[in-house]
Amino acid sequence: MKVCDGEVFAVFNKMFSSFALFQGKASNNLNPYQVSSRFCHEYQDDMLISHLRAWLLNFQLDAGSSEYLRSLKDIEAGKFFDLICKVLYVYEASKDEWILFVWDGTDTPPLSLETKLEDEVEKPLPLNFESFTLPRETLCTFPRVGTILRVVPRAYEKLELHFKDSNHWVKFRNISCQVCSGLWYGILMPNSKVRLLSNEDDFVIKCRSRNYDDRVSAKVGRLPLSFNPHYCCVTVTDNENLPYMTLMEILTYSEVTAKFKSVVRVVAACPWRAERFFRSRVGMRSHKIRFTLEDPTARIHAYLFAEDGMEFFEGFPPIDVLTNKRNRLLGIIEGGTCKGENVLRNPPWVECCIKSYYKHKNDCWGSRRFRIFGTRLVS
Repeated sequence: MKVCDGEVFAVFNKMFSSFALFQGKASNNLNPYQVSSRFCHEYQDDMLISHLRAWLLNFQLDAGSSEYLRSLKDIEAGKFFDLICKVLYVYEASKDEWILFVWDGTDTPPLSLETKLEDEVEKPLPLNFESFTLPRETLCTFPRVGTILRVVPRAYEKLELHFKDSNHWVKFRNISCQVCSGLWYGILMPNSKVRLLSNEDDFVIKCRSRNYDDRVSAKVGRLPLSFNPHYCCVTVTDNENLPYMTLMEILTYSEVTAKFKSVVRVVAACPWRAERFFRSRVGMRSHKIRFTLEDPTARIHAYLFAEDGMEFFEGFPPIDVLTNKRNRLLGIIEGGTCKGENVLRNPPWVECCIKSYYKHKNDCWGSRRFRIFGTRLVS
C-alpha cells in the first residue's frame, strides 16, 4: 500500500504479487471471476469473502469532509469543486454518450447573457441544455424546487459501474461547471471521482431537510434563492390570492388549464423590436409576443397578446417608451445597442401571472401552451 498526493493506492507487482476479484454482493458463489496467474485459492479466502460480504450489507461510506465542497448555489464557471447531490435520472444516448440529471435542493446562480436579440427569430434560446425533450412522466418525478443540473461525462470510464440506475445520493469529486446558452451544466473529467452515499449520511440528511423540506414548507420557498423582493419593482400583478409556484411545478401540474404566479426572468423576446410588438388588424391594433421565461427549475415559452398585452404595456405607448420598457425587462443596460451585435444583459427577477391553455381538444397535453395575464410592466 502506498500514499501518493494524499491518497492511498494498492500497488501490484507482477513479479511476486497475486490477486483475485470476487462479486461484492451477497452470494453463495465463492469462485473469483478474475485471478492473476500466481493466485492460489485457499480455504481462508472463502471465510474472508463471506465476512466481507456480511460486513458490506450494513456498512456505508460517509461523504467525508472537503474544503472544496460546494452546493449548486455557490458554483463558478471553470472552477473545480466537490458536490454532494442526488442523481435523479440517467439518460444514455449511446454507449459513450450520457447525461446525468442531478439535484441538491439549491438554485444555481442566475447568469448574464450575451446574444444578438434578432437571433431569437431563427435560432431561439433553447429551453433545455439537452437536445431532446424529457417525457412528462419523467418530469413529474423531479423535485419541484431547486435546479436540476445536467452533468456530461467526458472520457469518464466508470459510468456503468456507478449509474446503472438513478435515485442515488453521490459525492462527485473534482467536477467542473460551464455555461451554454445561459444554462449551467456540469462536466465529469477523466480524473473526477464518484462515491455512492447512504440516504442516512449526515450530509444527505442536511440536503434533504434544509434544502428541500424546509423550502417546500416555507411560505416563500418557491421563490428563487437569489430573489430579493425589495428590488423587484419591474412588474406588478393583480392576483394576490394565487400562490407562488416554480416553473417546474407549472410544467408538471396535474391539470391542463390552470392559473399560476411565478417569479421569473425574461431571457428572450420574439419579435425583439419594440415597434413589432404590435400587429394591426382591420380597425384595431393588438400585441403578440413570445417571451422565454426562466427560473432556477426550468425554462418555458409564454405568450402575451390581446387584452393581456394592453394591460402589460399600459396600452400602446410611444416606441421610445416601449423600447425602454423592453430593455428593463430583458436587462439591457441603458444606452446599450441592439442592432446586429451581441448585447450583454442581466434580466431582473419579475413577478408575473401565468395561465395554461390548450390549442387542440383532441390533444390537450400535447398542445398545452402558456400565456401571461394580470401583469403590468410599470413605468
